[in-house]
Amino acid sequence: MLTAVLVVAGYLSGSITWGYWLVRVFRHEDVRTKGSGNIGASNVWRVYGRSLGIPVALLDVAKGFVPALVGLELGGDWVGVLAGAAAMIGHARPVFLGFSKGGKMVATAGGVALALAPLAALACLVVWLVTFAAFRYASLASIVTACALPFLCLAFDAPWPVVGFAAIAAVGVVALHRHNVRRLLAGTEPRFSRTLMRGAR
Repeated sequence: MLTAVLVVAGYLSGSITWGYWLVRVFRHEDVRTKGSGNIGASNVWRVYGRSLGIPVALLDVAKGFVPALVGLELGGDWVGVLAGAAAMIGHARPVFLGFSKGGKMVATAGGVALALAPLAALACLVVWLVTFAAFRYASLASIVTACALPFLCLAFDAPWPVVGFAAIAAVGVVALHRHNVRRLLAGTEPRFSRTLMRGAR
């Protein structure tokens, strides 16, 4: 029963679409009609700058971190994995937006990983930052980091349920970035300009 409650709570936490609501409150716009149409932190930052992009990123991390950590503390690795995975699903298909397309789970997956395998998650943050600084493609940085996550979990001796979660999460993140992969291969994926990285609006 406790596991079911934590999984449902994780899904509801993930369904809180911070990118959508913060833009609604502070810009009175629908972020789904701007930029790539995604509600995640990358699109919010690209369109509105870091003043909204950073809070959205941190809140999206938190909504994965909290359910996974609570599940881990109350029920162990498996419950932490299930609650964190539910948060990621909520982010991708949020009930509060009628199960329409949500975000691509990167920040939320990072929050889950931070709760379940903190050293691997911190190493992934370094991978993301280095890849992004080198190429200025948020999508490429996210894909590379997602692929690195299960190997880093193994390197830091994470429990096998966490390693399994990391592998499945990596597949999910890459699948949600399939259109970005096509644009990267075609050379049409938008980069973050240095102006955007500083915050344009």
